[in-house]
Amino acid sequence: MRDPEESEQRRLARNLNELLQELRVAQGGVQILFGFLLAIAFSDRYEHIDGHVRVLHLITVVLTAAAVALLTAPASWHRLLFRRGMRKEIIDIANTFAIAGLVCLALAMVGTVLLLGEAVVGGWIAIAIGVLALVGFGMLWFVLPLLRRR
Repeated sequence: MRDPEESEQRRLARNLNELLQELRVAQGGVQILFGFLLAIAFSDRYEHIDGHVRVLHLITVVLTAAAVALLTAPASWHRLLFRRGMRKEIIDIANTFAIAGLVCLALAMVGTVLLLGEAVVGGWIAIAIGVLALVGFGMLWFVLPLLRRR
């Protein structure tokens, strides 16, 4: 709820600070995931995996890289546009980047779960585990908050 005593500039500063704090939480995890996915390609077993698993791995790496780019972009925008009187614009674009970054991260997490499922059990069981991950992330990160927002 908005404080009637809070000025527009203070509200924008608070909103930007809250957004940057939220992004810090996501950034650490996505960067660790990115490192993990990169390391897989340099393991001894990688040369023996099937083509579809390699494609899934590449897609997951690209989604993770996109998540890193989108989740770190707001800090760059803030720094480059600092003291230009553009705080509202920075918050608006940073919010869009953050949501898109979380979508990419959720899909990358699903891809990672599917990769692990393929390595451990393979086949339809791996796909079922991937679908469960997709439903879980989709519900927790997007569907439930959007339903609550209404």
